[in-house]
Amino acid sequence: MLFRPPKLLKLVYPSFIWRLPSDGESFYLTFDDGPTPDITPWVLDRLDEYGAKATFFCLGKNVELYPEIYQEVLRRGHSVGNHTYSHQKGWSMSATDYVIDVDTAAELIETNLFRPPYLRITRLQERLLSEKYKNVMWSILARDYNRSLTPRQCADNVIKHIGSGEIAVMHDSVKCFGRVESALPWILDEVYKKNLKCKSIIL
Repeated sequence: MLFRPPKLLKLVYPSFIWRLPSDGESFYLTFDDGPTPDITPWVLDRLDEYGAKATFFCLGKNVELYPEIYQEVLRRGHSVGNHTYSHQKGWSMSATDYVIDVDTAAELIETNLFRPPYLRITRLQERLLSEKYKNVMWSILARDYNRSLTPRQCADNVIKHIGSGEIAVMHDSVKCFGRVESALPWILDEVYKKNLKCKSIIL
């Protein structure tokens, strides 16, 4: 199973940020695909309990549907990123259409951070978007979208790689919540056992 990005991807997509410099204390937890009613507020509450900050890579269409949840993410001191407007797979679109989709989301999400859904983006799309955004990927994949995994397995996928500068990705979506609900508190417990702090990504 894939928990860490293959080295080849780092060569194929040189503008992508896969981890951040280690400062001895900062761990970066990120959430894709929200904002989602009930689920994103639940995640925000759990983060508050630990004094943790995170980065939410939002879909433009969801921000349009649930602007009050998006504003609550910002109000609680978290950072946000662009995850396209409609969760597109770049491989199946022209570069022009893909960039338009991202820019449509940018009208709703004020950020210089971008993450492509599914990591399916062409070299041309990457090059065009890197002129406008910091392309932030991940160094740890929880795989919480995989229904064959237990919440404990998803948590362990993250816990065994927790460290300063690492970027973990989870999802604040309906599909993933059955695993995130238990996995997130376990992960946050472990972060603080290691004397690390969950911080937002600001570049």
